[in-house]
Amino acid sequence: MTNNTEESEIIYYDEETSDSDHHMLHDYILPVLYSVTCVTGLVGNLLIIIIYAFYEKMRTLTDTFMVNLAMADIFFLCTLPFLAYQVAQGWIFGEVMCKITRVVYRINLYCSMLLLTCITFDRFISITQAKKFNMYHSKKHSLGKLVCMIVWLVSLLLAVPQFKYSVTSNENCFEVYDPPHLEVMVNSFQITVGVFLPLAAMIFCYTFIIKKLIFASNYQKHKSIKIIFMVVMAFIATQLPYNIGILCHVVYKTFDKTFMLITEAIAYMHACLNPILYFFVGVKFRKNFWKILEDLRLAKPNMELSDNLKTTDRESKSISVYNNTEAISMNQL
Repeated sequence: MTNNTEESEIIYYDEETSDSDHHMLHDYILPVLYSVTCVTGLVGNLLIIIIYAFYEKMRTLTDTFMVNLAMADIFFLCTLPFLAYQVAQGWIFGEVMCKITRVVYRINLYCSMLLLTCITFDRFISITQAKKFNMYHSKKHSLGKLVCMIVWLVSLLLAVPQFKYSVTSNENCFEVYDPPHLEVMVNSFQITVGVFLPLAAMIFCYTFIIKKLIFASNYQKHKSIKIIFMVVMAFIATQLPYNIGILCHVVYKTFDKTFMLITEAIAYMHACLNPILYFFVGVKFRKNFWKILEDLRLAKPNMELSDNLKTTDRESKSISVYNNTEAISMNQL
């Protein structure tokens, strides 16, 4: 390595500080937050996969994307204990594990963005192109598998630089690029292709979806808009600040250490948010979750929830935009 090479976005772990706030953040707050995120996320995302595998009779294209999203989150959550230990004590797990943890975060980021974009496009077709939806959705199983394979492959390719340039030194795991300007090129390309372009596509599609739903005189539209808003805003709120911070760091070579630590932790928290959103917003998810508890003899049958699900199903089938074609509800979750 030449002397001109520079450490990438987690260089701030190298800096020693006597500031009591940073000490509290490093030694207590972040490790606890990572641990809670890991446990909550693993339980929630495993529930999604169990529900899909054993409790979901009518599997939709969106369900396929959601399960792959849960799998991506689980892979990342398995690396959080290592990251929690690094924040508090430094990196002691060797260079190979360093490469794996950094690659897995990037794969999770790009996979999540691309899968959410696929879900957005699926809903865009079902709501705004209702006449074409039946033909499109008749090929859902083969199409879903192919799209998911492409998403995983693209995400893996985008994360290759993290595997190549991640190194360990002085109990830290970071990236070193040689020549240094390569860092700007790689991160700019990754964030543009893996974050900003999918985000722009999501905003474009949801703009048209919301415009269509505004004219749909059905109570269900309010739930649909609510889900749209929550899913998009959750991802923007958790991932965008940290990735903008990374981009500013590699371009301008300056950053605020506390800002990067906090936004990094918030970005990691996204891996546990989806199951929580499904539980509080999705009637079907709560119904299937309750079934699991019943099968484990941990709860009694919930008749009120069952009645709410039947009502939701009837409302979902009644949604149409300007015609009588049945479209998939956004309240399927």
